[in-house]
Amino acid sequence: MDYYSDSLSKLINELARLPGIGNKTAQRLAMHLLKVPKQESEALANAIIEAKNKIRYCTVCFNITDEDPCRICRDQKRDPKMICVVQEPKDIIAIERTRDYKGRYHVLQGAISPMDGIGPNDIRIKELILRLQKEDVQEVIIATNPTIEGEATAMYISKLIKPSGIKVTRIAHGIPVGGDLEYADEVTLAKSLEGRHEI
Repeated sequence: MDYYSDSLSKLINELARLPGIGNKTAQRLAMHLLKVPKQESEALANAIIEAKNKIRYCTVCFNITDEDPCRICRDQKRDPKMICVVQEPKDIIAIERTRDYKGRYHVLQGAISPMDGIGPNDIRIKELILRLQKEDVQEVIIATNPTIEGEATAMYISKLIKPSGIKVTRIAHGIPVGGDLEYADEVTLAKSLEGRHEI
């Protein structure tokens, strides 16, 4: 990028480090930021700095928050007897969009992945177990991703919790609404048959 000034090259390089942003998109974003009024660019920069300074993990559920405990943990209308275990904070957003779940959450901050050197002690499983010992929880819903790592994590957590007598459930996997059977892979179809229910 010798044809760009040093400061513009630096901006493009930093934007290109963001997930899902390639070099061309980074160039477009950089050019856009140069065109907008200075106040807009400063507002973006300030929002990033403020988020980095204020956002932290909730000490109860490990969701991202700027208040501790987070809004969900403080919400008295949520069912404290039900905890949904997810891998990442973004998973909470996906579940909340359904407007069907009224319990609380626990964010693992990852999944067990021996290939990546991530074991049970590297994610928030210990904190979940301690939480279950303190709180009167009746059901733990495991909503880890339907990947090898997510399944391994779900099985590991289930084996830890079951002896305590707390009900452990796993979210269903299968054919998406509006999907066609002919396009589903074998594993998805097998999970759909396994998770079938009476109608």
